Amino acid sequence: MDTAKLIQLSRRPTACILTLAVGVLLLDQLTKTLVMRYLPAGQEKILLDGFFRFVNWHNTGAAWSLFMGRNRALAVVAIAALVVLYRSRHFFDAHTRLGQLALGLIFGGIVGNLIDRLRFEYVVDFLRFYILPRGGEEIGFPAFNIADSAICIGVGLIFILSFKPTPPPPEAARPAA
Repeated sequence: MDTAKLIQLSRRPTACILTLAVGVLLLDQLTKTLVMRYLPAGQEKILLDGFFRFVNWHNTGAAWSLFMGRNRALAVVAIAALVVLYRSRHFFDAHTRLGQLALGLIFGGIVGNLIDRLRFEYVVDFLRFYILPRGGEEIGFPAFNIADSAICIGVGLIFILSFKPTPPPPEAARPAA
């Protein structure tokens, strides 16, 4: 395919959303595969002591381990979310670049975690940020992955788009005087 056709294809909202979603999905699955290959389940590798580590944690719940053990129900919710988002994508400014970016990130992230849920019955989380106060207990952000990041960024962009002023409706055609 030549460059002109790629540029033309990228101007179609659904193609842009799909291309980005596939990119997020591939990056998510590649990083999870690498973590699972090189770091045993439940293990950690400190990269910046007191701030960041790679982990290989298996999450059967949702964000912050909510709904632990409800993997199948969360898979059904993910499938339903994909269908609803796809069918209502025109409400999310899918014709703008920012809207396409948001939806591509969300779709790719949902599918990335859904694949884990269907394949392993858990989601692989591997990025862990934390701090160690002097003499205190570790305070950390829950472990997450590329798919989680994509979903959060996409939802944040949708939130930002919701503040964009809506154009006034076109005036009704006036009869000639």
